[in-house]
Amino acid sequence: MNDPTPAGAVAPIPIRIFDTTLRDGEQSPGCSMTPQQKAVMARALAELGVDVIETGFPASSESDREAARLIARELRTPTLAVLSRCLPADIEASARALETAARPRLHVFISTSPLHREHKLRMSKAQVLETAAACVALARRHVDDVEFSTEDGTRTEREFLAEVVGAAIAAGATTINVPDTLGYTTPDEMRALFAFLIDTVPGARDVVFSAHCHDDLGLAVANSLAAIEGGARQVECTVNGIGERAGNCAMEELVMALKVRGAWYGADTGIDTRRLVPASQLLSRLVGMPVQRNKAVVGANAFAHESGIHQHGMLRHRGTYEIMHPEDVGWADSKMVLGRHSGRAAFSHRLRALGYALEDAQLDQAFAGFKALCERQRVVEDRDLEALMHGDARGEGFRLASMTVSDRGQRASAQVELSDPDGRRVAENALGDGPVDALFAALSAATGVELTLESYQVHSVGIGADARGEANLSVRCGDTAYEGTGTSRDVIEASALAWLDIANRVLRTRQPRSQREAAHA
Repeated sequence: MNDPTPAGAVAPIPIRIFDTTLRDGEQSPGCSMTPQQKAVMARALAELGVDVIETGFPASSESDREAARLIARELRTPTLAVLSRCLPADIEASARALETAARPRLHVFISTSPLHREHKLRMSKAQVLETAAACVALARRHVDDVEFSTEDGTRTEREFLAEVVGAAIAAGATTINVPDTLGYTTPDEMRALFAFLIDTVPGARDVVFSAHCHDDLGLAVANSLAAIEGGARQVECTVNGIGERAGNCAMEELVMALKVRGAWYGADTGIDTRRLVPASQLLSRLVGMPVQRNKAVVGANAFAHESGIHQHGMLRHRGTYEIMHPEDVGWADSKMVLGRHSGRAAFSHRLRALGYALEDAQLDQAFAGFKALCERQRVVEDRDLEALMHGDARGEGFRLASMTVSDRGQRASAQVELSDPDGRRVAENALGDGPVDALFAALSAATGVELTLESYQVHSVGIGADARGEANLSVRCGDTAYEGTGTSRDVIEASALAWLDIANRVLRTRQPRSQREAAHA
């Protein structure tokens, strides 16, 4: 997928990636980062091959100023940008934050739409024009690389937008950004707007046009791709698509759309796509915002297949149900998830991979047991299959006998009683920052298994009187990731069952296979 352009073929148009994860992305509620966290993420962005990293908004806080200085001292290859309103004090603060940057960019903006002019700025068209030109000129006195943005540009009158853009270019702007600040426009409108500006504004072909699209209507990536078709040569985006309200254009989706559909767009980026998943996971850890499982490219289900029809196709040829190779974006491989929707072909294939060659009658019996097991748990792992093949569909392990959880005073407490694999009772208690934290600590003490929680979700399964609580955990034990599910009428008990589901699988991996086989002999 990353082969050089064949001889005689037209080289793809280079598209700059302007990453605003550390500025617009961080503005997403709950995604604030410390300067040190920003520096860690900035390193990952540089390793990705991002062309421009927007490190923050220096006039807004000391934290943003410190982050800009930290990153400027360390990263020498990518262009480092900071955001500034069209205010002299903002521009001066931004310039100071970039003093040690090897490749500094000042990014100045002003609102241009009628709504913003009237209600936010309370400025006339003439005042907006004058302020934009003056502040771009001031920024150029500090640095040679100045980007100018027309906030709410897609809701601005075309003729006035062209006038403002022309004034910014004449004042020295080297990049012109036309944001879809409210995620309001459509791809056809976006394509036409960029083509209009580039064709009609004096000096437009001497600068780089940029798109900055929000996802309020779920069109951020589509609008960014349309902007490229209209002549944009820079796209502003974020890792995992985080950002104000519904977020920004997701870098991983844009980059892979250009990569996979290169023949259509005739454009590509300099991003090392193999680092997309690691960068996504790093950001998720830094800000504590899990990536939804069905997220394109970097979601846990992006290359996972459970449907029997899809699994059968994948076993014949991976191209039947995959348009990208998981390895090309940073996943280890595709995942054939065994669950309720899986068919006989995938089940048989997985058993053969585990070393079980069964006759048809034996396979029929094993498949029936597998389907029964799927009614009790959503995902069946390899260790579950081994337990099934040795006559214990539940698998060896700890079982919950009783538990008591209380949340009084400053800390919560939990007491659990378990039945261990040999049938003996084990009781432990622990304190925690909340009832679930205390419960998991008590279970860890009782089983001797240490798990690092990455994601914890509870929700209702079913409706009315038959509804039950389901808990889903994503954890790490050492370098291995696990997921567990528990169901009960009590969500705390469901959480305990989900934790034990994982702990028992961890314990089975620690027990040599020969011992497990001997135990079932």
